Amino acid sequence: MEKNDNLLYAVEADLGLNIPFIKGQTIRVRNCWHFSTDGATVDGMFFDELDFREGMDRVALLKQRYDVRILAFSLMDTHVHFILHGEFNQCNAFMHEYVRKTSWSISRRHKDRHKFKNVPINHQVIDTDSYLKTAICYVVKNAPVGGIPQNAYDYPWSSGPLYFRSAGHWSSPQWLSGDVQHNCDGIIFPGYYVDYRLVEKVFKTHKSFNFFMCVSKERDVEDRGGTISHLSLPLQELRQHKGEVCYELFGVGSIRTLTTAQRLQLARTLKARYNSSPKQLARVCGLIYDEVKTML
Repeated sequence: MEKNDNLLYAVEADLGLNIPFIKGQTIRVRNCWHFSTDGATVDGMFFDELDFREGMDRVALLKQRYDVRILAFSLMDTHVHFILHGEFNQCNAFMHEYVRKTSWSISRRHKDRHKFKNVPINHQVIDTDSYLKTAICYVVKNAPVGGIPQNAYDYPWSSGPLYFRSAGHWSSPQWLSGDVQHNCDGIIFPGYYVDYRLVEKVFKTHKSFNFFMCVSKERDVEDRGGTISHLSLPLQELRQHKGEVCYELFGVGSIRTLTTAQRLQLARTLKARYNSSPKQLARVCGLIYDEVKTML
């Protein structure tokens, strides 16, 4: 017990939690990192619900292997974000192994080998308590900012639903009512591997958390080298709109009978309306990316 207490004290010292808060004062934090993959380099990372479910469980399994603390994360259809605390070599190894195992899973389920072999893995140093709060909120808000029609507290493939929640009310999530490791869908519950109580200590109050959720902007992170896919639709939604636009242009709801020229016209129309990436467009329109990337 004493060892655990000492470890917790060291972590809280790294995060500046042992320093009295003074308004306007910058508190330095250590051993905190924002890791992410580049969503512009692949057409997809998770293609269906089972991919996301396995991706969630993969976070839990790798957390047991590496000496890291997960403060926040978000799995998007084309990229992932993690806010990690720990020594850099452990956090870096966790992230690379997560991408490697995700690539293996895509190969197994979708027969697409070496999917993420050359995907860039980015990291940023988080060095102040203010930037830590900003980065956490940036990650939590990734889904709604990216165009997914869910608020940050409901997106299931992230740590967003964990922070500052209360049990015992009709509006409380079902997972608050029982001490179970798996939720009703069989996914390992993120509350068992995300240090959300530690995050609550970082923000100190729900008022502070809500404040940073409101004022944190993509530019606050992007100016320091971060990225977010906030200008194009998620791949799942683009597939839905593809059928609608296809029928509007050609009177059919499927691309099977379209010529290459018609598929290019469909891709350009989708790009104009939804600002989708060339790789996304090539995939949903049945085109070969290397052949059409200069035409989109």
